[in-house]
Amino acid sequence: MPSPIVSDDTYDALPERPCGTAVLLLAGSSGRLESARADLLSHRGARVRAIRWFGGIGQRPAPHEVPIELLIDQIELLRRDHDRVAIFGTSFGAEAALVTAATVEVDATIAVSPSSVIWSGLAEGRWSSHWSLGGSPMPAVEFDSAWTPTTDPPEYLSLYSSSLSLDPALTEAATIPVERISGDLLLIAGGDDRVWPSAAFATAISQRRRAHGRRTTIVQHPDAGHRLLLPGEVAAVGGVQMARGGTPRADAALGAQAWPEISRILGLDRD
Repeated sequence: MPSPIVSDDTYDALPERPCGTAVLLLAGSSGRLESARADLLSHRGARVRAIRWFGGIGQRPAPHEVPIELLIDQIELLRRDHDRVAIFGTSFGAEAALVTAATVEVDATIAVSPSSVIWSGLAEGRWSSHWSLGGSPMPAVEFDSAWTPTTDPPEYLSLYSSSLSLDPALTEAATIPVERISGDLLLIAGGDDRVWPSAAFATAISQRRRAHGRRTTIVQHPDAGHRLLLPGEVAAVGGVQMARGGTPRADAALGAQAWPEISRILGLDRD
């Protein structure tokens, strides 16, 4: 396999036998470069660029008013040299993938533990949207200020669930317009996600798209949590301290279920 090209904020995995698909790969709140997953996909033929989208050089310090143009620019760069371009994100990265694909044309979108709405983030003592577009914060759901954690490490599922009902008008404004996503869309969710209700979000996304004549593929496992383990991957460590649900076995079972669909949507070599 060709050696990856690595910088502080990007990891480019290059396939030996290109399948024609380039993938922009996004992590969630950990802010890590998803290098191992990039290598896994490139081994099957995808050209993969994993990027850091906050906390890097010249970037926003946290998931807070991150310009969606940062991701659009990467999509456009990859499209110069590839027949198909996909975006693949997890958690906050899945939120980013869905917002990006609803803003600019992408051939395929994979969202692991997705959200159907845009959420708020905190940086420099100020709450605002995770994302900005054209220099302005995008509408975002605000958090329930009365919520307090009841577990250690904290389980945030009830916070996200209760926050959705605080201001129905704001929640509607912050709902990602997934009906604008023109390419293939694959949603992957665990039924035991203790971070946010990703399975319910996946259903809401699918229903909204169905109402507009758009098809969506959903892969779920009732016992999996917030993190996905694809075949050959090992459980990640680090990131924000929180209860994520699932077990390594169930998370791997979800990954095994999802892998054929990931291969299909990306056009990967299945050998």
